[in-house]
Amino acid sequence: MARAVVEPAVLELVRQYPRGTPFSTTVTFGGDDFSMCAHVRAQWAAPGQVRIALACWVVNMDTARYLGDNPPVGKEMRLPPEGTAEWDEDLTSRVIGHLAARMNALSTALPTTDEHLTITVPLVLT
Repeated sequence: MARAVVEPAVLELVRQYPRGTPFSTTVTFGGDDFSMCAHVRAQWAAPGQVRIALACWVVNMDTARYLGDNPPVGKEMRLPPEGTAEWDEDLTSRVIGHLAARMNALSTALPTTDEHLTITVPLVLT
């Protein structure tokens, strides 16, 4: 998920938004049985550095089909206050760990007050 979805989303976001402006998106990755979702926030921390906050969760499509919500209701695809999704700390930790390794993070992942993990990475846009 880090390589296929989250890293490209971060790179696209920082190319589109001016320095100093925080930006966020929710991306999904999955198939017929489940969707992994990631809420990604990014903000330029310093020249050449971006702070990335991440929260991941899984939407079980089989459960949605069983309960009659096929596809799942939109609220399951968003974190509070807009949605009902609950972050998966273990999944988030694994995804941000892979992202940190791929993007040469400057520090280890730290928790935020709103159930995200955050890293700062060097990033120079060409």
